[in-house]
Amino acid sequence: MANVLRSRIEAAGAQLVFSLPRPLRRLIAGRPIRVDGQELALDAQLLLRLQQLAGATMAKETPELARQMLAESAHLVSGPPIEPIATRELVIPDEHGGVPATLYTPEGLPENSGLLVFFHGGGWVIGTRASHDNAARFLAKHAGVRVLSVEYRLAPEHPFPAATEDAIAAFDYAYAKAKDLGADPERIAVGGDSAGGNLAAVVSQVTTGRGGPSPAFQLLFYPGVDASVRRRSRELFGNGFFLTDTDMTWFLNHYAPEGVDRTDPRLSPLLAKDFSGQPPAYIATAGFDPLRDEGEAYGEKLREAGVPVTVSRQADLFHGYINFLGIGTRFREATAEAAGALRVGLSGVK
Repeated sequence: MANVLRSRIEAAGAQLVFSLPRPLRRLIAGRPIRVDGQELALDAQLLLRLQQLAGATMAKETPELARQMLAESAHLVSGPPIEPIATRELVIPDEHGGVPATLYTPEGLPENSGLLVFFHGGGWVIGTRASHDNAARFLAKHAGVRVLSVEYRLAPEHPFPAATEDAIAAFDYAYAKAKDLGADPERIAVGGDSAGGNLAAVVSQVTTGRGGPSPAFQLLFYPGVDASVRRRSRELFGNGFFLTDTDMTWFLNHYAPEGVDRTDPRLSPLLAKDFSGQPPAYIATAGFDPLRDEGEAYGEKLREAGVPVTVSRQADLFHGYINFLGIGTRFREATAEAAGALRVGLSGVK
């Protein structure tokens, strides 16, 4: 009971800070931050300031502790559950005992709709359907699609390529059981944020490479697509902007420990030899994100291969913004743009 009360007080406190007049929010956040010709949005800078005051970090002594801290803090920034949306729990059968998933259906959505198979972020180590519940709800409601949110296996208990195997199994299940899910099998997209964006990109590559069926669209939020090199954005934004260089090393060492070939396209899809025939894509990057440059390089690879792609840099935001829908307005604006792209991307597929 004490934890519940504390959580409610903390959430109310966060809401109060973000509802203050702009001059007071600026005073708390500090002077504007400008890097690489970009200025951080006030909402983003204020959230960073609150996280710094709370000493919040993603990488912890153990994955178990990191998962616990995420479970206890996600509600502070995600907002109350978006309604009216029906949910249905199911298990995707596979040879490892089944992959849990949640199907989100917006009220009034007709049968034979589009469907997004969604993979949550968290560096393949943390994150759950619960931590990304409101992100899934937001995309379902604003894109007018069903969303199948997938609880893939996490590292270090299940290192690479376990998450990839589960992601491919989830898409194959969605395609095979589309009618049972209320969806059109020819209007199934894959998507996710960060590590989830990595999985969505890999699913698109693998399914296209085997000759299909493959997704009709891919929705990639600030994806990690190359574990083999450090790019300029990691040097610029690897400290002080939510996702840190230390976090990235910690996550990758758990998911792809020593002995794993980090140039494997199932881990680093940017290094694939052939990008032709991929599904159309919307790739969102964040200006103050260590992963910014590799996400944009991925978009360029798709473009060079003749794949329809939109790369949208949210220049004033940092990594993780689809999880901050309950505070300020800027995070919702950026996520709404992506939801619109998903709606359009699935609307004309027949």
